[in-house]
Amino acid sequence: MTSAIDWDALRAAAVGAARSAYAPYSGLHVGVAAIVDDGRVVLGCNVENASYGLGLCAECTMAGQLRLSGGGRLVAVACRSGEGELLMPCGRCRQILFELGGGPCLVDTPQGILPMTDVLPDAFGPADLPEAPR
Repeated sequence: MTSAIDWDALRAAAVGAARSAYAPYSGLHVGVAAIVDDGRVVLGCNVENASYGLGLCAECTMAGQLRLSGGGRLVAVACRSGEGELLMPCGRCRQILFELGGGPCLVDTPQGILPMTDVLPDAFGPADLPEAPR
């Protein structure tokens, strides 16, 4: 599956998304791009807030775009700064990527392309929840 993904185009899309970031406090413009299982590309950018804890990571805005544009499962994800530097998703965002792409979702990392099972080992997911009462 990795060979079928145009990682250069995905990385370029992430850099383009970073240009839309709202980052007046940190100055770090973050963009993320992901391929969905139906072939769509969804994007996200960080949106900061004067109340720092209320800022949104790029992966969070991408999750909203995924759902608003038809849902599906994430297949591959690239995260970049506005200057094109590789950035790794934070812990919260790794959990979001796991939720929306599962263990097989591929992530561009400093060690190369890795599945989420390597990026977030022993992840907590839907299978860890008790069955809902009926």
